[in-house]
Amino acid sequence: MPTTKLTQKDMTESEQRQLKTLLDQARKSHGRPLTNSENNRIKDDYIAKLTAEREVIAKKTRAEQKKKKLKPDISSTYEWSANMHSRGRR
Repeated sequence: MPTTKLTQKDMTESEQRQLKTLLDQARKSHGRPLTNSENNRIKDDYIAKLTAEREVIAKKTRAEQKKKKLKPDISSTYEWSANMHSRGRR
């Protein structure tokens, strides 16, 4: 399932601040303004990391939902399958 590339608009406020911090740190370490390619490389690396983290979270969520779906509800007091005909009412 192909996903669209994560943009800065799609990021949360804290993720945007983290990206800005990473860009500022890189600028300070180089001691000069970053070129467009350096900016884009840092952004792409950060977006790839975020996408991987979100995919791991989504995978865990899907697994939990699958477990819940398969687990029968033991709190139910009425068993529908025991009281219904297997071929329906005639």
